[in-house]
Amino acid sequence: MAMQKEMTMPRLGESVTEGTIVEWLVNVGDQVAEYDPICEVQTVKVVAEVPASFSGTVKEILVPVDETVSVGTPIVVMETEAGAEVSDDDQTTTTPAPTKPQTPVTAATIATESTPSVATTDGPRFSPAVATLLSKYQLDPNQITGTGHQGRLTRKDVENFVAQRSQPQTPQSTPAKSVAQAKPVQSGLMGQLATDTVQPASSIRKAIADHMVQSKAEIPHGWMMVEQDVSDLVKLRQSEKAKFQQLEGYKLTYFPFFVKAVAQALVKHPRINSSWQNNQILTHHEINISIAVAKGDELYVPVIKHADNLSVKGIASEITRLANAVRTGKITADDMQGGTFTVNNTGSFGSVASMGIINYPQAAIIQIESIRKELKPTPDGLGFKIADMVNLSLSVDHRLLDGVAAGGFLKDVKANLMQFKPGFELY
Repeated sequence: MAMQKEMTMPRLGESVTEGTIVEWLVNVGDQVAEYDPICEVQTVKVVAEVPASFSGTVKEILVPVDETVSVGTPIVVMETEAGAEVSDDDQTTTTPAPTKPQTPVTAATIATESTPSVATTDGPRFSPAVATLLSKYQLDPNQITGTGHQGRLTRKDVENFVAQRSQPQTPQSTPAKSVAQAKPVQSGLMGQLATDTVQPASSIRKAIADHMVQSKAEIPHGWMMVEQDVSDLVKLRQSEKAKFQQLEGYKLTYFPFFVKAVAQALVKHPRINSSWQNNQILTHHEINISIAVAKGDELYVPVIKHADNLSVKGIASEITRLANAVRTGKITADDMQGGTFTVNNTGSFGSVASMGIINYPQAAIIQIESIRKELKPTPDGLGFKIADMVNLSLSVDHRLLDGVAAGGFLKDVKANLMQFKPGFELY
């Protein structure tokens, strides 16, 4: 006897609460074996394949491509043989030919009943993140159409509503034309004809956008910048880089030294290595450094685990491994999770000052700016020298960190950078 079962959105990593369907790898009617990949899901951390929880035939796909749903939301209905083993995570079932319409109790409805949420009398429930946006813009949820699962109001629905409300309203007698049919408009001083083009954002770009909006909406950012003389570090790298590349097979850059200096400072300043969660301060005892790696117009943030226990060479090795994994499409969900603090190498673009957006839910992010030569007084004050200077730009969550904490942390980062001089042991 056949029976139908719903498979739900799995948890794809620590702190991951939702994902976006990027692509369905199966169609209705396909036979699927347990552990076969059925779809690709984009989270804030990584794109991952979702395996089937049990064997069966795909009867209905519940979530379309590009829709974002919470962990535990049913995403596909499969028909299985009676008696087939099902994992404990998949408890939702529907029996054939019910005698009257019934509302199944799914993982999604259980979640909304057991966790705080907001609901209107007749409208769909929505998450605390949506409630924050509604409060920020003073919106009535009844005026916004929910496009999430079962009419649920999503963050994108609110953001789109705000964007449309801010645009001037113009009458339209015909539907909007496609990009290929866009009507030329005059622009420029000479009145040339130009055409605006529209292209859909990639799933990763949309995930980045959502993550940045969440960070700026929820975290009150504070910012501090200091400068440091790293002339000795420049001399150290210059003396070691040829030998290092010959032995290790990859270049020795400045970035591992800065990551090492930051990791050592975090040991002395655990409050910086923390998160603000539910009006409590969660201090992380592992020091896992997130770094930014670009792939085209997409940005990934893999993690160097236990960075405080690694040598400069060990950190350089991890940076190289993670960057190569991103650029070859081999980065894993484990590589992308667990970060407690972010170090961003903005200096590689020639930047001298920047304010980073904190990698939510972390408490801070530091931008390592470009090393530049400047004329500085000598220590005795009797003359001047050409020094290699760098700016360190720190953004902090002002709910749990203030100027004293930020200043003390940066002071120790600077002190740690001073230890890098010719003769320092890289291994």
